[in-house]
Amino acid sequence: MANYNFSPTSRYYSVETATLTDADGEQVPYLRRRFLPPSARFALLREHVVLGGERLDRIAAQELGDPELFWRLCDANDAMQPDELTATVGRRLRVTLPEGIPGTPGAQG
Repeated sequence: MANYNFSPTSRYYSVETATLTDADGEQVPYLRRRFLPPSARFALLREHVVLGGERLDRIAAQELGDPELFWRLCDANDAMQPDELTATVGRRLRVTLPEGIPGTPGAQG
């Protein structure tokens, strides 16, 4: 059985694993489904206004310090499809603390 060791910064870090037994009796590990958390669970740091030609990984690098954290912008903005966040020039993206970390109401980063 595979051992999934995701980094604490991975969107899959807290997703449970399960095992399926196939017709041959072999156990196949898999990750359970990850549901998009409600954006209300995230404390707002600031907003980012999308410019023409911007990519979400570059916004994540600029705003969060790591391009692989693009998924945090998706979660904070209720987006299932990452490309929808940069499709409209002028869109205001929520840049937030990670889920579960409380912020100071009304504070701007």
